Amino acid sequence: MHCFVYSSQRKPDTYLWLAARDEFGVIPESLSMLLGDLRYVLEVQLDEVRRLPHEDSRVVLEHLRTQGWHLQLPPQETLAVANQLQRSTPDDRDA
Repeated sequence: MHCFVYSSQRKPDTYLWLAARDEFGVIPESLSMLLGDLRYVLEVQLDEVRRLPHEDSRVVLEHLRTQGWHLQLPPQETLAVANQLQRSTPDDRDA
């Protein structure tokens, strides 16, 4: 399946995959508002055997076939580090 990937300008490391280029009407309005402006990143031919760095290609394909879009969130490691930094005090960061 041919698909198109967009990067959220509001949410770092968050990507929207679409089954049709620039077909933003298929995503829910609340998701559109959350992601903010999107920047076109990549066009890719995706099949079930293609390996993706942070996603299961079968899940991405299923979402694209059933709803026309797939949301790729940041890897858990990135979120864990960000949460840790938010909880630490300035003294903790200097140690």
